[in-house]
Amino acid sequence: MSPEPQSPRRAALDGILDRLLRIAGGAVAVVAAVVTATLELLLSMLRVGGHLIGVSVLVAVLANLFLSWFAYRTVGRRWAVALPAVPWFGLMVVASGKTSEGDILLAGDNWVGIVMIFAGSMAFAVMAFRLMLAPRPGTYPRRPGPLPPPSRPAG
Repeated sequence: MSPEPQSPRRAALDGILDRLLRIAGGAVAVVAAVVTATLELLLSMLRVGGHLIGVSVLVAVLANLFLSWFAYRTVGRRWAVALPAVPWFGLMVVASGKTSEGDILLAGDNWVGIVMIFAGSMAFAVMAFRLMLAPRPGTYPRRPGPLPPPSRPAG
């Protein structure tokens, strides 16, 4: 038995709900980018035995890869990778500047902060590049199945 066709009203409601969920997914990606960027900035100054450790670099790479994937999957568009990337990078730029009191969150002599900005940006760039190279669904013909066995000549 084939499933019953949807009524036009139900189809319209499904379309509206889908759009709202995509918008909510994009908003979650933006908020999560701000939260993870703040966490990474706090971790960039973490020291063990007086020496900086690079845990924020690892957090930046993993979080940004996940945020890119999440934004793409929830919004359903390739450009959605920019949703978490723009506020994350914007917060890093603001954090590397001086406040009116002269405070700096990311000092130039903090190698962890510099590597974190580079590695985090590269994580977004790699995900965006991979999505640009990925074929769109339905654009390539299906791969043919296995070839039939060769026929034997009579005789």
